[in-house]
Amino acid sequence: MLYDAVVVGGGPAGLAAGLWLARYRRRTLLVDAGEHRNRWVEQSHGYFTRDPASPLQLLAEGCAQLAAYPFAERIGGSVTAAARVDDRFVVTVDGAEHEALRLVLATGVEDAFPQVEGFFDHYGASVFHCPSCDGYEARGRNVVVLGWSEHVAAFTVTLLDWAASVTLVTDGRRFPGDESQRETLASYGVRVFEDPAERFVGSRGSLTGVTLQGGEELPCEMAFFSVAHKPRNGLARMLGAETTPEGCVVVDDDQQTSVPGLYACGDLTPGMQLIQVAAAKGAVAGINAAQSLRGERGAPLSPEPAPDPEVVAP
Repeated sequence: MLYDAVVVGGGPAGLAAGLWLARYRRRTLLVDAGEHRNRWVEQSHGYFTRDPASPLQLLAEGCAQLAAYPFAERIGGSVTAAARVDDRFVVTVDGAEHEALRLVLATGVEDAFPQVEGFFDHYGASVFHCPSCDGYEARGRNVVVLGWSEHVAAFTVTLLDWAASVTLVTDGRRFPGDESQRETLASYGVRVFEDPAERFVGSRGSLTGVTLQGGEELPCEMAFFSVAHKPRNGLARMLGAETTPEGCVVVDDDQQTSVPGLYACGDLTPGMQLIQVAAAKGAVAGINAAQSLRGERGAPLSPEPAPDPEVVAP
């Protein structure tokens, strides 16, 4: 079947894009592999009128709202290939090919996690990756940061907006900063341990500490990690879209990439990585992808389109 648009990714960005395409009565296929970044997180924060909210509940409600539109179809699966053929995109979903006039990528990013015993027992309840998202809950608490990225020093001091104390553990790696950064951290009371982290202590929702390989236990009620994350840009690269040095997909104000008809949104693109920002970018991508088809018949099952506004422009 030919679709007006295929949306790859069923997180906040993809669902918002699919919703707006459906509202423009464009035949839309949304493909969701179910690998949402926040699938382990119990609560998300800062979303207007939904603070706090369960990320999985938000997605469930988004899927139900999308399903109310007869112009949208949502399937589970992984897109393994994408190609531009003449004026269409051909995407392969678990071996089956689908054609679309527009393609929206909302594939997000993939986080690297510390290899510490008990990590997933606490991730999403007391261990997080985003100070902006979960720093407020660290107010007045002792926090341990696990990280060795080049930005870990700045990441660590950010948490002093809320935390009573912050301790940095580089998990057996050399601290990536220079001596001046060490001195700056020390001046703010941040201790740096280069010892390997062995395990998280406590039960889910009741973190009490992080044990180092040498046996010392660092007390904490919350932990954050700054290791690495990479955009899932394989499809964008396959289609020849421009990316930043960090691997994010470059887009214009319409969320369109350097490839005509190809849009990208959410954490895959540069900028803040927050649920509400991802949803906003998805809305922009969906609306502009739909409006770019004005005057075109589009998919066989789509309604007759309105004329292109350019025909009556002054």
